[in-house]
Amino acid sequence: MVFAVVRVRGTVNIKPDIKRTLQLLQLTRVNHCVLVEKNANMKGMLQVAKDYVTWGEVDKDHLSKLIHTRGKLAGDKELTEEYIKSATSHNSIEKLSQEIIDNKFKYKDIPDVKPIFRLSPPKKGYEGIKRSFTNKGALGYRGKEINKLIGRMI
Repeated sequence: MVFAVVRVRGTVNIKPDIKRTLQLLQLTRVNHCVLVEKNANMKGMLQVAKDYVTWGEVDKDHLSKLIHTRGKLAGDKELTEEYIKSATSHNSIEKLSQEIIDNKFKYKDIPDVKPIFRLSPPKKGYEGIKRSFTNKGALGYRGKEINKLIGRMI
């Protein structure tokens, strides 16, 4: 299983350990998204940064749409089906996204790919960037609901 992690809040008055954790996750700006695998180390890092990010399990459809529309190569070039066919052993973005979800392949292992996705702010906005998702906000773990947020941000 793979988590999609989206940074929601900025950098003003942030504690140094949280700032370092966000740097390790490569979330340096608001509305950036990364894919991380679901393991104990990542869960610990997400718990440290829970007041600045939201995360959940991404599904195959939204992941393939995210890779197709927002995936970038070095030099800010588009990530196309032809490049994926030539650079990896996968025939399409859909098969690649299924392999990523099954933890058989990592997105960052594609040659010359940028590991982050630069997203737009969500349509109709965030629910509230100072409250957790369970309290009708936008922060913290949201499970499968991350797919709705990513769909609004693509």
